Amino acid sequence: MVVIFSDGWAQEDPDQVAVQMARLRRLAHRIIWVNPRKAAPGYRPLAGGMAAALPYCDAFVSGHNYTALAEVAAAIRGDGRSSLKGRGNQCR
Repeated sequence: MVVIFSDGWAQEDPDQVAVQMARLRRLAHRIIWVNPRKAAPGYRPLAGGMAAALPYCDAFVSGHNYTALAEVAAAIRGDGRSSLKGRGNQCR
């Protein structure tokens, strides 16, 4: 399991982020992305790095405060409360 704490505003080329996330996806059982910006009203993961990484994640949670860290713990446990369904701004 890999837990990434990042706002997803990578300086790298989004195509390279996607290549590396695809590689990580092959190596990791689960990928959980913790992005504090997710808690902001109207937030959408459109920044290049975040948009490129999201399709390879199993959970996408905010983790912006102590209460939200319960969502991180749920994602690590894999209990389904923080795992998102579908595509787009959600994880697999």
